[in-house]
Amino acid sequence: MTSKPKKPKLEHSELSGEFTDDDVTVLVDIFRPAGTNGDWRMEVITPEEDLIEWEEPFTTDREAFDEFLATIARDGIRSFFDDADPAVH
Repeated sequence: MTSKPKKPKLEHSELSGEFTDDDVTVLVDIFRPAGTNGDWRMEVITPEEDLIEWEEPFTTDREAFDEFLATIARDGIRSFFDDADPAVH
């Protein structure tokens, strides 16, 4: 019998959560492996469960969230809905 590798436990940033702009709400998830000082990863999940991932990790959770806010300011929250394929930033 073979066992599946366990998924690593994740530490989620306190900056993670729902974000609403222009009457649209998305879920921002900023995380890293639990118990580490590793880089933070960021994903945005739309109400339709589309997943948008940033390719590059972030040194801090604040840096990740600031990049999310900059994307909203630059492209608008609806930019997460424009692509038919999952987006990568």
